[in-house]
Amino acid sequence: MAAPSQLQQTTYDAIVIGAGIQGSFAAYHLAQRHRDTLLLEQFILPHSRGSSHGQSRITRSAYTQVPYARMMPDSFRLWQRLEAEAGTSLYRQTGLVVLGPAGDPELEGCRRSLGGGEVLDATMLAQRFPGLRLHAGEVAVWDGTGGVLFADRALRAVQDVFRQHGGTLRDGEKVLRIEPGAVLTVTTTIGVYRAPRLIITAGAWTGALVAPLGLRLPLQPLRINVCYWREKELGSPSTGRISPCFMARGLSQAPHGIYGLPALEYPGLVKVCYHHGSPTDPEERDQVPPGTPCPDIALLSSFISSYLPGLEPQPAVVETCLYTNTPDEGFILDRHPKFSNIIIGAGFSGHGFKLAPVVGKLLCELSLGEEPSHSTVPFAITRFPGVLRAAL
Repeated sequence: MAAPSQLQQTTYDAIVIGAGIQGSFAAYHLAQRHRDTLLLEQFILPHSRGSSHGQSRITRSAYTQVPYARMMPDSFRLWQRLEAEAGTSLYRQTGLVVLGPAGDPELEGCRRSLGGGEVLDATMLAQRFPGLRLHAGEVAVWDGTGGVLFADRALRAVQDVFRQHGGTLRDGEKVLRIEPGAVLTVTTTIGVYRAPRLIITAGAWTGALVAPLGLRLPLQPLRINVCYWREKELGSPSTGRISPCFMARGLSQAPHGIYGLPALEYPGLVKVCYHHGSPTDPEERDQVPPGTPCPDIALLSSFISSYLPGLEPQPAVVETCLYTNTPDEGFILDRHPKFSNIIIGAGFSGHGFKLAPVVGKLLCELSLGEEPSHSTVPFAITRFPGVLRAAL
């Protein structure tokens, strides 16, 4: 750590802490507005310590929750804009099927978000996508807009365009202290930076960052197993075609839902994951004792045997990722209750990547004191009781 006299001291229009996909888009929108913006990242980029790494994420229009469904058209447009600015492809349209019991409330919510949505029975699904199997009393809702976002490529693209617009990205700098005020001071292991506005998008580390600012946010980091399953025959289950993404909802054996993406990352390996994990400390996420039970993998093996018979029922590759969940699995996008020039984006609960262009825009608008382009009322900090401590 540098001695105080050696620390760099610089002033910016805005500072963003955390260069994952949400913070990078917030910084990108600020730079687009000609604000001199500093984006800080505690780890050397690229890294796999947080929630934004990996090659792929699902995007879709189907959403049970109305606020997210309303944000998705804007998100699709902003992803397309970034593709044009970066001159690279960030999205592959594969379509998406949502599987579940007929009449299930979540399934019906997804169907409504699509303005009706085509419903496939077991025979129709098997004809269109032979690798997917439904069971008695189950149906699938088709979302033709669904597909795969190339996550690592997207993160690089938004950071590159941010820098092209004059933004400063500094990695390998851990934030040590935030001092509130009309002009805030952020002290890192390398520098001291000042700005009239601050956005905190530090993922699983957000809780620790805001605690000295008097906030006790109900954020639970989860360690997620990201599993890849080998096709029994090359080209199966898609029989030579790129199969759709899928989500399974309302299954009693998988209350948090299961999702899958076609074999695009690793040849012949299909990504199928459980939308939940084990509570963890983000500083110790890799310290898992050998032999630790993995009930989620056993659950996935059973699901694959039943619904995806073209895959081997044991994972070929297991990687890890972090979710940072809120109690209701909804985002936090809000001003600090006491310091209105500190904006917090947190709790993306494993479904935030696809919405990052809109989230970044909303965080930018909040930091500039503008009326948000989408209502942020559903994402208020105060929906959770007892978050504000009595004294700092």
